[in-house]
Amino acid sequence: MASEGPSGSGCRLSEAQLDALAAALEEGPAAHGWVEDQRRTLARVAELITRLFRQRYTLRGVSLLLHRIGSSRQVPKHRPVERDEAAIATWRREVWP
Repeated sequence: MASEGPSGSGCRLSEAQLDALAAALEEGPAAHGWVEDQRRTLARVAELITRLFRQRYTLRGVSLLLHRIGSSRQVPKHRPVERDEAAIATWRREVWP
């Protein structure tokens, strides 16, 4: 008996839609309306998928989808814009000890 491959349904998004999702995630949360908090959560990604492609995913499904495209639910790529290196160095030098 030969295996028929993994069971379950296939991905509901096409390769073009997966590429569009990856591009939308690269834009960051602020580009999609979450300006007060710059985190990318599974719930927010699920909502973004619903907005862009009218497909609903569970949080577990979003996690698997992000893994499939080589991303994760929250991966900060850059330091925050408001980060003040001089203030951090002063705090480490004077307050921390």
